[in-house]
Amino acid sequence: MSEKTRLGNFFEDFQIGQTIAHATPRTISEGDVALYTALTGSRFAITSSDTFAYSLGFPRAPVDNLLAFNVVFGKTVPDISLNAVANLGYAAGRFGHRVFVGDTLTADSTVIGLKENRDGQTGIVYVRSCGINQHQQIALDYCRWVMVRKREPKSPAPPACVPDLPEAVAAGDLIVPAGIRVDQYDCTLSGNPDLWDDYEVGERIDHVDGMTIEESEHMMATRLYQNTARVHFNQQAESAGRFGRRIIYGGCIISLARSLSFNGLANAFLVAAINGGRHVTPTFAGDTIYAWSEVVDKMVLPGRNDLGALRLRTVATKDRPCADFPCKTADGSYDPSVVLDFDYTTLIPRRA
Repeated sequence: MSEKTRLGNFFEDFQIGQTIAHATPRTISEGDVALYTALTGSRFAITSSDTFAYSLGFPRAPVDNLLAFNVVFGKTVPDISLNAVANLGYAAGRFGHRVFVGDTLTADSTVIGLKENRDGQTGIVYVRSCGINQHQQIALDYCRWVMVRKREPKSPAPPACVPDLPEAVAAGDLIVPAGIRVDQYDCTLSGNPDLWDDYEVGERIDHVDGMTIEESEHMMATRLYQNTARVHFNQQAESAGRFGRRIIYGGCIISLARSLSFNGLANAFLVAAINGGRHVTPTFAGDTIYAWSEVVDKMVLPGRNDLGALRLRTVATKDRPCADFPCKTADGSYDPSVVLDFDYTTLIPRRA
């Protein structure tokens, strides 16, 4: 095989403190936004309407937070998770400068933890990844950890180093876009009368709707994000794998769950933080995704009496409606239908 061909990094290739600059810069276009809407059905007013966004102090509709997240995530795959067995979790994610059509995103990752697994075949790699716009402003940064194969099982293991990551991003650490105002916020146009004041900690919301994922859709989404992980796009290779077919990229499920949450959380208009998350079981083409959310916390933003934050836990299931809020069973294991358990924080207007 030519030495010019890149096979991705294996567990042995990572070192604590190592920083990896990822290819390829990506300029966000109107086409990206339209395709993301077509693939997810997202209906949040601020990312759908320039005039609605302008009324809140934005120059135009910002790009959906999770489109930006998935684009940055896709940049990291060839270097971080091309040889991954599974993406295990997220933490300490914050969205900074809003991304608009025409912005160019680049990404880098720093290795913050390593731990070989007992089987000696794989190890956990912890990284902090950062997406930066053309002005060198941070659009988002987040931590994730991935189970990565070893190139040689007999190679020596590095000293175990597991980073201490926060359970959630604190209210004072959330980044509120400069100049944002909600005095003209229109609940008729947003699609829901409920604001920060109307939610209670512990409240659960069934988002009711379901969305079936077609083979062509998840393949198109994976390509949209330039995610090169073989488990998502190479059916010939995966036909001999664990499942005999391609696994749907977890970012697609996060985006679908967020899109479905519009029914009940339409005014949770911007994602401010990713506190944690777990892809519980794989999903495949033909699965129908449902979702429900729990209000974990209501957060007061420093210096703001017009805008608050909701910490939400959104659980997505496959082929199972969520009227009874499926999650964990009595023994602590997940219901077999659960595919995603995602903890994030959104901004939402408060009543005057």
